[in-house]
Amino acid sequence: MQHHIVYLESGAVIANLRPPRQAHHWTAHEATPQDQVETRLQDATIAIINKVKLDADLIARLPRLRMIAIAATGYNNVDLDACRARGIVVSNVRGYARETVPEHVFALLLALARQIGPYHRSVAAGRWQESTQFCYFDYPIRDLAGMRLGLLGGGVLGQGVARLAEAFGMQVIQGERKGATDLRPGHVPFETLIREADVISLHCPLTEATRHLIGAPELAAMKPGALLINTARGGLVDEQALADALRAGHIGGAGFDVLTEEPPRDNPLLAPDILALGNFILTPHVAWSSGKAMQALADQVTQNIEAFIDGQPRNNLNDMA
Repeated sequence: MQHHIVYLESGAVIANLRPPRQAHHWTAHEATPQDQVETRLQDATIAIINKVKLDADLIARLPRLRMIAIAATGYNNVDLDACRARGIVVSNVRGYARETVPEHVFALLLALARQIGPYHRSVAAGRWQESTQFCYFDYPIRDLAGMRLGLLGGGVLGQGVARLAEAFGMQVIQGERKGATDLRPGHVPFETLIREADVISLHCPLTEATRHLIGAPELAAMKPGALLINTARGGLVDEQALADALRAGHIGGAGFDVLTEEPPRDNPLLAPDILALGNFILTPHVAWSSGKAMQALADQVTQNIEAFIDGQPRNNLNDMA
């Protein structure tokens, strides 16, 4: 069988995605609006996607589809139950961002703790030039050493963040799942982490169980001055509740690389007064996107497709059932 491979979002990854070595027909689109997904995949046996949604109804209307190769780690945009029922292999990429995402976490964390944005803006506004001293202390600086970093999610990325945290002299605690009755070794209760961490960093997949993992009650329970970092998925945090907490000044700040809807349209964290805050940093879902990491991702997509065609699927999310 010669597979028809359709790449729906080639513009989402700036790397050389090598076509598989086996005979195939290849079609690529730089971007695909959601309302054109069905048409473009009608004859596809293998779909390469990034963020387009493939729900049960759409999958049912794609009778030739045999594999979905996700050019990302997250898979909440694909209905896995529908794929399992049809025997469609769904493979994602794993571990490619083990260095770049933790580094971005610490870029956000250091910028917040050391007030990089406020100090830069004050210099641009002429504050330093007008100072009577060689420096000024308008924005209090905090050292990471001695802080307690709470991790929610303990995969490759969480482990990478933990290694960097220990190098900075931070104390790392790993949180148990929300609502869990049993503690895994090396974990503290979810509620304990929320109360005691100076920094909370999220590294969980987005599922129904983790949606709004951090909401108004959790934000209220955080230590005054605590920082929240999210480079995982926007839906893990109730964004309206976070905007309210930032306005109230209860938490010390937040650094986000993700939002619930991307690209964002109407989001509480895009309010002008929130974006103007010195203790909130928002980057456009780029934590994963160093050149090295994107090429590793692209290489793994090809490997996943080649393994599937050879009859030996790898990174198959159906195995998680």
